[in-house]
Amino acid sequence: MVIVFLLVVVSVLVVANWYLWRRLFRDTTQSPGPVRRAGAVLVAGGWVLAIGALVAERTGAPFWLQRTLAWPGFMWLALSIYLLLALLVGEVVRPLLRRFLERRDHERASAVADIPQPEPEPVTAGSAAAQPDATDPPQPPDPISTPAPAPSRRLFVSRVVAGAAAAAAVGTVGSGTYGVLNGPSMKRVTVPLAKLPRAAHGFRIAVVSDIHLGPVLGRGFAQKVVDTINSTQPDLIAVVGDLVDGSVKDLGPAAAPLAQLTARHGAYFVTGNHEYFSGAEQWVEEVRRLGLRPLENARTELPHFDLAGVNDVAGEEEGDGPDYAKALGDRDTARACVLLAHQPVQIHDAVEHGVDLQLSGHTHGGQLWPGNLLAAAANPTLAGLERYGDTQLYVSRGAGAWGPPTRVGAPSDITVIELASPR
Repeated sequence: MVIVFLLVVVSVLVVANWYLWRRLFRDTTQSPGPVRRAGAVLVAGGWVLAIGALVAERTGAPFWLQRTLAWPGFMWLALSIYLLLALLVGEVVRPLLRRFLERRDHERASAVADIPQPEPEPVTAGSAAAQPDATDPPQPPDPISTPAPAPSRRLFVSRVVAGAAAAAAVGTVGSGTYGVLNGPSMKRVTVPLAKLPRAAHGFRIAVVSDIHLGPVLGRGFAQKVVDTINSTQPDLIAVVGDLVDGSVKDLGPAAAPLAQLTARHGAYFVTGNHEYFSGAEQWVEEVRRLGLRPLENARTELPHFDLAGVNDVAGEEEGDGPDYAKALGDRDTARACVLLAHQPVQIHDAVEHGVDLQLSGHTHGGQLWPGNLLAAAANPTLAGLERYGDTQLYVSRGAGAWGPPTRVGAPSDITVIELASPR
């Protein structure tokens, strides 16, 4: 089954990229030549870089190599998605544009035919105009007055559609990349908890997930995230997984600004699935060294409610998965409980254990439209606040991005959750 799946994926990629090359380069040129060859190199080379970037990250290749491949490879990955989508839209536009041009040319031809033509002057047989001098050499056509042959209507339409598709794709990816690199925006959400005492009304939790420090997003991006969080002056900070894409050795300096996080009740951390790709045990120790408190299937009793955290489900393959009994067992169920769990799918266990509010990330809100459709199908909640029985789930779209540092239709965010007491 794995082999069949891989064959299907490779076949789809080959067909899609042949289609890109055809519409962007073959159909926009009149004959084979350097433009078509350059297009083939661009499309094939872009995917070589993209696959190389993914493999280098997953295999822990030298960090300089990861950084070399990441920018061009991941950016081509995003650009090719929107080139493909724009060209598919162009398939609808193409016949309409061709029909418009046909009608316009027909109307022009009809207008010219309706113009009365002047009668030619009679020329006598012996006149000089009728008898050119045989000694004069034939004159070549004037290159200035002779127009170059116009491209065919089909070629013109192909060039217009390809140009518009390229402009739309570049604009979309450029805007989405700027949004990520500029840093996450702030959201404020009020969440009422039935068990929350009046003294805790207005308690603020800054929730940040999916920062994804790696070969693209580094120390400067981490500093932006930290500054944004600190500017809200939260009571507590919750980092709910997918902090990094790489080892402590490579990304320790990038994560260093996290030591500046400041909140009255401290900063807490739970693992995400990408921590288990990057050495979860080492990263747990690193964030502890930076001053964050990891909640590894653990709970702490704050003055007015319980704060618990469970490991990500990806840890199950390493015997280090979520343990709800350990984190939530034997607690006073009369107290409100807030649970940090990276993936929204963990909400069902949270409901069974009487959690009042679960804070998660993981989905990125889909990150690249229409990826939100796939993400929504794989997760109970894509983004925002929803209720499951007596338990509420809030899912952040995340601060960073995985792969391409680009978001389309799913802007990054850091959320300040303000707890509200009904009393």
